[in-house]
Amino acid sequence: MTKPKYKRVLLKLSGEALSGKYTYGIDYSIAEKVADTIAEIQDLGVEVAIVIGGGNIFRGSTADSYGFERTPADNIGILATCINGLALHQVLLSKGKKARVMSSRNFDGIIEPFNWMQANLYLEKGVAMLFVGGTGNPYFTTDSAAALRACEIGADVMIKATKFNGIYDKDPAHHENAKKYEEIPFSKVLEKHLKFMDASAIALCRDNSIPIQVCDIFDIEVLKNIVINGQGGSLVTKG
Repeated sequence: MTKPKYKRVLLKLSGEALSGKYTYGIDYSIAEKVADTIAEIQDLGVEVAIVIGGGNIFRGSTADSYGFERTPADNIGILATCINGLALHQVLLSKGKKARVMSSRNFDGIIEPFNWMQANLYLEKGVAMLFVGGTGNPYFTTDSAAALRACEIGADVMIKATKFNGIYDKDPAHHENAKKYEEIPFSKVLEKHLKFMDASAIALCRDNSIPIQVCDIFDIEVLKNIVINGQGGSLVTKG
């Protein structure tokens, strides 16, 4: 078997990736596809950690339109990530894969609290780690949580799996002439204000020399090529 380029990866999933045909909640057929993708990456001998958002259930950043204050709204979003993580955990277990959930917030009897040393031990034993609860604080996105966890576990790369196959100079959903970047340095991403991830998460990866690769969550061949060869989607590096 070909030795993968990356030994340990942090996979960032949006909550919307789980909603599938629904506008809200979890499409379990999609959750199974996501679990299959994680399983295939693990089967390559790669250690996999996952940070998942909660936008398919609640988005704290848009709750001001409902008259919510930001802090409680973000706390609802934190709970939404826990629901998604627990659901994906169960799907992985049903497929015979080893998986654990850790939360940045304390949920005694439901989710194990995040522990840096224990998380690394689990990963070394081939256990897929699902990190939920964001950073545990309001005003921080799950992108920032993903960058933070990638640094803490010493990930070789952060893979942001989205509904698009890479980073574009404008929204490809609304602009047919949108240009895809195959490779782009961190400095250009921040300079051009490209919106695939929040700026604080990008800066954290840059400062800790963790490349970011953006790809389509449902293109398993591209994901495998990223893990094996470091190629596919769009790559963000120091340049």
